[in-house]
Amino acid sequence: MSTTQQQLRSLIAQRRGVIVPGAFNAMSARLVADMGFEAIYVTGAGVTNMWFGLPDQGFMGLTDIADHTARIRDAVEVPLIVDADTGFGNALNTYHAVRTLERAGADCIQLEDQVSPKRCGHFNGKEVIEASEMIGKIKAACDARRNKGTIIMARTDAAAIHGFDAAVERAQQYAEAGADLLFVEAVTSAEHIAALPQRLKTPQLMNMVIGGKTPITSTEELAKMGYGIVLYANAALQGAVAGMQRALGVLKNEGHIQEDPNLVAPFAERQRLVNKPIWDALEKKYQ
Repeated sequence: MSTTQQQLRSLIAQRRGVIVPGAFNAMSARLVADMGFEAIYVTGAGVTNMWFGLPDQGFMGLTDIADHTARIRDAVEVPLIVDADTGFGNALNTYHAVRTLERAGADCIQLEDQVSPKRCGHFNGKEVIEASEMIGKIKAACDARRNKGTIIMARTDAAAIHGFDAAVERAQQYAEAGADLLFVEAVTSAEHIAALPQRLKTPQLMNMVIGGKTPITSTEELAKMGYGIVLYANAALQGAVAGMQRALGVLKNEGHIQEDPNLVAPFAERQRLVNKPIWDALEKKYQ
């Protein structure tokens, strides 16, 4: 039976635009897996937004994302791509971060070349480190792996600062340093989206941020272009926020909420998603 790392490597190699939604906690991960998606992205922005109530501006630490990864790993069996921001420091910190996240259950660890404290790739005001420093981090990440099947993904945010060509050049350097998967963040035109798979041989992820700087492109089109992964990191988060606002609005305006499946998940569905029948069976087994 293949491992989750092997499953993820196979999905990436097929370059068929596998949709990977983000999860910000174990319950959202269960929902993603229950819907039949083939992999999950443990989102740093989502953890920061949903657990701290803060914007994605470098407030999350290694312990935070490792704890969430471990909880999600216990909740689902599908491959996990984990957002490790900048590696939480220099190359040595990156080495430690890879060891920590691999132990927590990550199958792929994403590192980016922003100056710390980082910010959302679709915010203004980003800065990037020198490419040489990022190359050192990637080499450290590759060396740190206990399991050589663990995937290292390199993200560059250079397009917003130095332009598209510079971002492509960096991505190529990161691949040469050992990155298995490339992520050019916040490209702003359909032409650039189409150009990336032509200019870079290493498999790539394309990030579809709802309301962000990159034009939303159909997954079918991205698959034809040759992208391995199509990321919707915070679609579930934005849907959850909208759902909570609707339910709370009804509660505030009407003073009560009935078990309307168009408004709230039914009680029984909530219990199914957290595997209550399994726990009930275990309780009987050990009595």
